[in-house]
Amino acid sequence: MISTERARELRDIGLVWHPQSGDRFQLDEPEFEADVFTVSDMTIEARNFSTGGILAFNGTTEWALDSVAQEDALWLPSEEQLRELLRGTFRALRRLPDTYEVEVEIAGERRVYAHPEPSDAYALALLELLHRVTD
Repeated sequence: MISTERARELRDIGLVWHPQSGDRFQLDEPEFEADVFTVSDMTIEARNFSTGGILAFNGTTEWALDSVAQEDALWLPSEEQLRELLRGTFRALRRLPDTYEVEVEIAGERRVYAHPEPSDAYALALLELLHRVTD
C-alpha cells in the first residue's frame, strides 16, 4: 500500500481524487493515521453536493461521525490506479531482491524509480510526470 507521505505528495502536487467504490483513504489528521477506510456503497459512500463532496459513514455505530468533507480525506491510490495514471509512459515493473523498479518513458527519456514498496515506486514515477505537467 502507498505510504501516507507519498499520497500527500501526490495530493499536494495536484492529483485530484474522484472517490469510487473500493478506493482507500485516511482521514488527514494525525490521530487517524493508522486507520485506513474503504469507500463502499454500503458503509462509506461518496456524495457530491453543490458545496463540495463528502464521504458519508453509513451505519457505522462505532464511529461518532456521520460524514467528513472529501478535502479532509487523503486518497491512498492502489498500484493499479497509479499504473493507470502513468498511462502510456509506463514501461515495466521489475522485482529485485530488496526493491521494486518502475520504468517509465517521459519525453523520450527512460527513467527508473525504485522503492521497497511497489506502490511507492509507482508514486515516485507519477510525481515526476506530474511535476513536468505542472511546471
